[in-house]
Amino acid sequence: MKIYQQHAWPQNVEDAIAIQEGLRHQIITEDKLPETVQYVAGVDMGFEADGTISRAAVAVLSFPGLQVVETTLAYRPTTFPYIPGFLSFREIPAVLDALEKVKIMPDLILCDGQGIAHPRRMGIASHLGLLIDIPTIGVAKSLFIGKYEEVPETKGSWQPLIHQGETIGAVLRTRTGVKPLYISSGHRISLPTAIDYVLRCTTKYRLPETTRIADKLASDR
Repeated sequence: MKIYQQHAWPQNVEDAIAIQEGLRHQIITEDKLPETVQYVAGVDMGFEADGTISRAAVAVLSFPGLQVVETTLAYRPTTFPYIPGFLSFREIPAVLDALEKVKIMPDLILCDGQGIAHPRRMGIASHLGLLIDIPTIGVAKSLFIGKYEEVPETKGSWQPLIHQGETIGAVLRTRTGVKPLYISSGHRISLPTAIDYVLRCTTKYRLPETTRIADKLASDR
């Protein structure tokens, strides 16, 4: 895996904000995917030893068959505190370690977290996608910012997620009668296409298979 952009990993919020502000205008929210998507991946994080050790998981699946073809784990000391809005600085270093072990590089990555649904439009999915120049989608389990209208109960229903007059994502029902997910473009993908891929990666559970399998890998001991 090639890292296309690099920067120093900050130790404080002020430096982290400066990095986000410096990178945010490079994010592409139009479709720049490969002509054929053959592999999709999920990335997720767990923590050990009272949060001092980061555990990153990557699950690569065939697409559209959604069969697991490869998984990797990576561990490294945690160097940035848990602060909402700055999770990429806490999690991406270990995620990059796990991606470096991957032999079958995915065409699209679904991240457990936000894309541009972020105060500075630089959630973990956007940040990661920009660093490795791979299309990414933010698939978050909870609302971070924005407002939305009530989402119908049927699978596939969604409502725009709005922040300061801008559509920053979608609140998507991936399973009938189950709490929705918060989807946003990460990098090199539009919101409609992101919604489509999340639904095509979702089978009988609330989470898409990419995210569900990566979450299990990151959480299991």
